[in-house]
Amino acid sequence: MASRALKPSDAAWLYIEKRDKPVHVASLATFSLPEGAGPGFLADLVAEWRARPFYAPPFNLRLRPGLTSVILPSWQELKPDEIDLDYHLRHSALPKPGGERELGILVSRLHSNPLDRTRPLWECHIIEGLENGRFAIYTKVHHSQIDGMGGMRLLSRFLSPDPAARGLPPPWEVGLAGGGKKVEDGAVDQGSLIEKLVVLGKDQFRSGVDALKALGKLALEARRGGEGDGPAIPYGAPDSILNGKIRGKRRFATQHYELERIKRVAKAAGVTVNDVFLGLCSASLRRYLDEMGELPKKPLTASVPVSVRPADDASVGNAITTIFVNLHSDIADPVERLKAIATSSAPAKERLQSMSRGAIDNYTLILMTPYMVQLMLGLGAMSRPMNNLVISNVPGPQRKLYFNGASLDQIYPVSLLFDGQALNITVLSYDGQFNLGFTGDRDALPHMQRIAVYTGEALLEAEKALGL
Repeated sequence: MASRALKPSDAAWLYIEKRDKPVHVASLATFSLPEGAGPGFLADLVAEWRARPFYAPPFNLRLRPGLTSVILPSWQELKPDEIDLDYHLRHSALPKPGGERELGILVSRLHSNPLDRTRPLWECHIIEGLENGRFAIYTKVHHSQIDGMGGMRLLSRFLSPDPAARGLPPPWEVGLAGGGKKVEDGAVDQGSLIEKLVVLGKDQFRSGVDALKALGKLALEARRGGEGDGPAIPYGAPDSILNGKIRGKRRFATQHYELERIKRVAKAAGVTVNDVFLGLCSASLRRYLDEMGELPKKPLTASVPVSVRPADDASVGNAITTIFVNLHSDIADPVERLKAIATSSAPAKERLQSMSRGAIDNYTLILMTPYMVQLMLGLGAMSRPMNNLVISNVPGPQRKLYFNGASLDQIYPVSLLFDGQALNITVLSYDGQFNLGFTGDRDALPHMQRIAVYTGEALLEAEKALGL
């Protein structure tokens, strides 16, 4: 069987996974039935999908068994008859009234369960019974195989902008279009190999120097950071209830707003859309923690993943790096807080934009390796937190999409958590919407849904303060 070696940055997600700390990411898409759809629409859809056992990467990839793969994991490409589609494709129904609460409870439960490593690392759940004639599709894939931008490209490939399109393929038939490089046998010309190694060595040296320069700038920022007024730095976050040891059970909540509202706030405040998103998260967390008597005096720090995936890259795996942002949760005024976030995040953005892709890869590896080792050793909640939470912005399709005539109404990201990271907030823009997914540890964050509700109230507060 063909096999595909994992990059170290992808293999790390396998190393840190524990049974009660699963490392998969997911999407929750809600649809409205097409006009005139009969009562058997979803049953027919499930039957049609079960009749299409054709797989593209990563949906046909399983971890190669054996002791060697524990240390140096690789993917094993399976034939269609080696994949049990009935296991991966599930059909569920919500209890009445089939509202957002019932859907959130089901998704929280589904997201708490780890993927089976003896099979391809994915599940797809078709969920019927949503109120107003709607249904949902919850799809989860291991994070070693896909990142946010990869997921969005997959989405745009198996849905259609044409409401009349029919016979569209299921996601596992489409895949990520390309996959990783196969590990193939065969002789290699020695002279050619040496030349390639020399060129690779020079590129790595230059990239390594650029990465070290960027880390040097980060160290200087750390010395100038004082008590939290300047740019955020790794391991400079205050201790908080967001950074304790987590367990396996999850809570999931959602919010969605018109993207135009976010853009109006950004324009009025003279900041970016992403700055507004960070500001809403900061305001919500400030209020939530303050109500619990747990708001740190020092401002919270967010780790913000940034995609470095080229436009034509559809490979299996991840292409992301991380910047750290000061959320200025110590500032009470909403507009002042928003402008402070924009100002303090600028150096991190500039540093990233000045680096090559190779330098970014090395920078990310050097920066994140100590933290990943901590997680592998189970020490993620026993040292000073690297940051307080992860806040991510994933750009999605900006036009209306359909599946066999069913309208895609909203799509929400469902993310992963670690020890010392009890909350993840990810936003996904789609067709003029700003869709937020809140993934939290069930035990560490009581009444987590309040964080979601407070972001909406923070948006109203910002609009009012800016005269909108």
